[in-house]
Amino acid sequence: MWRLIAGWTTVAVFAVFGGDLLSKSNLGHGPLELFLFAWLLGVILWCAFGVVSEADHLAELLGEPYGTLILTLSIVVIEVMLISAVMLGGGGSPTVGRDTMFGVMMIVLNGVVGISLVIGGLRHHTQEYSLEGATAYLGVIIPLATIALILPSVTQSTPDDTLSTSQAILFSLATAALYAIFLIVQTGRHSDLFTLSDDDGHVPEERSTRTIVRHTVLLVANVLPIVLLSKSLDKVVSHGIAELGAPGALTGLLIALIIFTPEGVSALKAGYRNQLQRTVNLCLGACLSTLGLTLPAVLTIGLITGEQVILGLDPTGMVLVILTLLLSMVTFSGPRTTVLEGAVHLLVFFVYIVLVFSP
Repeated sequence: MWRLIAGWTTVAVFAVFGGDLLSKSNLGHGPLELFLFAWLLGVILWCAFGVVSEADHLAELLGEPYGTLILTLSIVVIEVMLISAVMLGGGGSPTVGRDTMFGVMMIVLNGVVGISLVIGGLRHHTQEYSLEGATAYLGVIIPLATIALILPSVTQSTPDDTLSTSQAILFSLATAALYAIFLIVQTGRHSDLFTLSDDDGHVPEERSTRTIVRHTVLLVANVLPIVLLSKSLDKVVSHGIAELGAPGALTGLLIALIIFTPEGVSALKAGYRNQLQRTVNLCLGACLSTLGLTLPAVLTIGLITGEQVILGLDPTGMVLVILTLLLSMVTFSGPRTTVLEGAVHLLVFFVYIVLVFSP
């Protein structure tokens, strides 16, 4: 209840006084700008944890993989709204979609997976998961990552790292269709590939229509403040990056951190409790949802508004994407994982962070 009060009170304050609070004079005042940033970021993160909490309740009620699916789709909705706020803001940012997808890949597949495997390996030595499910995830992630982040850099239809109109339409439809097929497989006859018999270490609350509706309403009530405050946060962040002369990729990295921090905490807790399948579903599912839904969403926004959408990565980024995909294939090529795999993923994540601040 306190989370919802804080979220909706902040929405009301910025709806009424946002023009004054976010004026150039206030944003030019360092301490006040830092306060506004901390306020907005804190409320948005708090509401994001609320989204995860309600999605976890629904996961208990509906079982896997439906619970994880609800959580990842909720997070992607938040991600798309944050990206849209940046793209359609005053200055606009043609690379924010690319930077966010790239950031999510690096944070999820290297940072969170690495920490989870290290924590789980130190506590449980080896951890088991569904190899078939992880293989299915990676089998879809690999082509989507290539289409979204690498292919635009090597196509010759446009002079920069973009797609032509026909390519944007066709690729949007194709990636959305592939993601839809994956969902049918995941929730249909092959749902057993994404579960283990001991996924849940506790007794779920009693399942009823009333309980499901209550948690669904609370989930939406936590999502909406994030969406409504995203534009205000973008103004503060954009001004701060411009004043500090920081890399523009920080916007995408910040969005990625906002949307995946709560889900990442859930993944880390699952790894600590020896529920690696839950970690795999959260991490690989988040990466897949980001690529499968953010790409068509960003391209659609660009087509409708006429905003330029730059997707292709530079050679350094392409190397990191390819390295991450190859490493993930090796890590999830056997039925068990150890500390070693986690340490290697963390090394790649460290390299990514260094290159963000020192391209």
